[in-house]
Amino acid sequence: MQIWNEPWFWPAAGVIIGLPIILLVLTELQSLLERQRNRAAKIVLLLRNYVAPVGALLLLLNQATYADIDLTWTQVTATVFGFLIILVLLNGLNYVIFVTARQGTWRSKVPSIFVDIVRVILIVVCLAILFSIVWNADVGGFFTALGVGSIVIGLSLQNAVGSVVSGLFLLFEQPFSLNDWIEVDGLRGQIVEVNWRAVHLKDSSGVHIIPNATLAGSTFLNISRSDSPFEATVVLRFSSDDAPQDVIDTCVAVAADLPTAMPGEPASVKPIEKSKYVIDIPVRSPADNYKTMKLFRTHIWYAARRAGLHLDGNDNDTFNSQENVHEAVERVASALYLGHDDIEVVAHDVRLERYGEGETIQRAGEVPTGMRYIISGAATLSVTTDEGTEVTFAVLDRDDVLGLTALTRQGVAATARAISDLALLYVPVSVLDALVKTRPQLARDVGLAIDHRASQAKAAFEAAGVVSTQHRDFIS
Repeated sequence: MQIWNEPWFWPAAGVIIGLPIILLVLTELQSLLERQRNRAAKIVLLLRNYVAPVGALLLLLNQATYADIDLTWTQVTATVFGFLIILVLLNGLNYVIFVTARQGTWRSKVPSIFVDIVRVILIVVCLAILFSIVWNADVGGFFTALGVGSIVIGLSLQNAVGSVVSGLFLLFEQPFSLNDWIEVDGLRGQIVEVNWRAVHLKDSSGVHIIPNATLAGSTFLNISRSDSPFEATVVLRFSSDDAPQDVIDTCVAVAADLPTAMPGEPASVKPIEKSKYVIDIPVRSPADNYKTMKLFRTHIWYAARRAGLHLDGNDNDTFNSQENVHEAVERVASALYLGHDDIEVVAHDVRLERYGEGETIQRAGEVPTGMRYIISGAATLSVTTDEGTEVTFAVLDRDDVLGLTALTRQGVAATARAISDLALLYVPVSVLDALVKTRPQLARDVGLAIDHRASQAKAAFEAAGVVSTQHRDFIS
């Protein structure tokens, strides 16, 4: 009798020849999917490493009727093989329905917890059917016990289960996403985690755990999905002697200069009782709320004193005293070609100013009303190119000057910002005009300084590899 007529020959030949071919094909397919970063590669890996070898083993053990092999091992192998097939089918179903779902479709909105629960249920049901087929097990009693047990557990844990169910429905509706900002019961924060039981909300004081059942049973505001920009709110008090319009103008100007402020959206300032004002500042993101309030409170302190306002009713600012002004004029006397008698005269017409770190002292295009001599601190000069790139070309410190074009009544081409606490001596253009008439050297020095600044800007542009037609006259 020929060997190929034996009943075990063709299954064995199929395993010997077919298994290497199947493994080779699956290996190449997995490599291709991994290069494409396709999540289906994990399913192919499961097929190659487990399903194919176990299936081949089962095919060989199935010939137990023709060899002295315990049938229990065949049943064990069949159980493992069936379980692997269940995993492959469920993973494939998950990939086809949910992983490849387009953004915005109902499939993409199904929470992962729902998918996990359904997967567990299907695995339990499929395993019961598998044991019934392979081991001839009676699974009817199992399902009956499972149903009764579920009722008992549900009644004993109805509060906890109610919270879980509320959370699941909340997740399915998806009224918010990770990193969204919401406000609930007076608490405002950013969502950093969402699970089947609770939402984790982070604010400046820490992380708050809010049960899903609480959110499902209450009204909350999703700030991130609002059509209007988010507003950071600050309440300040000024002196009753301060003109309300001066206060409003100063607050609006300070808010517009903040880096976190929404461009084109001016702040809203409302006077309330006892000389208090509510300032609502539109910001780019709710995450900028704390930073915006901190910067605004810092910058308004300096701006209020420059504007002669009395923040918190404080009128004890001695920075601009006659002694300090006189000392600052003496410091710049040589630069202005002042004699001893001139110092006393000029000191009555100038003033000291303070700027905080990050404040803008002058903006490109503004015509300065005077020159400002740096007494202490430092500032940068920068120019924005046509492409929107900001190029810093100079750092000014003690004894350097801002507003050089005040004498020529031309707009400055550079933006100046304080990079530390900055003290300046402001010399109005009326004083400069009077000095230039008798001191032509001052006009010459200013002209040389303007040329030097132009050379600095040109060199910075060349180093950055950019050209700006907007400031060509400035750097030529």
